[in-house]
Amino acid sequence: MSIRHGLLALLDQGPRYGYQLRTEFEARTGATWPLNVGQVYTTLSRLERDGLVEAAGEDDEGHQFYAVTDEGRAELRNWFDTPVPRTNPPRDELAIKLAMAVTVPGVDVSAVVQGQRRHSIKALQDYTRLKGRALAGDTRAGSVPSESNDLAWLLVLDQLIFQTEAEIRWLDHCETRLAQQAELLQARTAEAARDGAAPAKRGRRLRA
Repeated sequence: MSIRHGLLALLDQGPRYGYQLRTEFEARTGATWPLNVGQVYTTLSRLERDGLVEAAGEDDEGHQFYAVTDEGRAELRNWFDTPVPRTNPPRDELAIKLAMAVTVPGVDVSAVVQGQRRHSIKALQDYTRLKGRALAGDTRAGSVPSESNDLAWLLVLDQLIFQTEAEIRWLDHCETRLAQQAELLQARTAEAARDGAAPAKRGRRLRA
């Protein structure tokens, strides 16, 4: 997730200070990726260092406002125009966990898969309920009500639902792979046992 570009997108609509940016970012994403104010100001400092934002004065309460620069707008437009690359996919903790589990003796990989499936199904049910509430016009606590924010939240929810559905299908596939592997190992073990028994039988016949 690019917090950097998310903040630029908000500043492109006018100067804001840190807490405003945090609140609006979470409103538009349904707090799916919560930010803390320290994270926001750290990102703003880097953006200012890179010439993408600049200080825009303070209000009567001492809030430091930031505004996007021309370079920042160009960076934002480039971000919108450039597809998210898949050449270097982000590390997925679940995929890494299962890859490690099948190589570590003593791990019940099927139990790991089943536990994750239960968790993912519950998450899918939660996302589906949230989508139903959003479609019914139920405003989330702390959100800034607007049609654009509601649409943004629905798009995020759709992505979470599709992603979780895909994860559940992948877990089903993993379980099938594990069952096939177990059957293959069982067949090889049985074949090895038969091959070992055959010479012994021949030896007994020769002695007879």
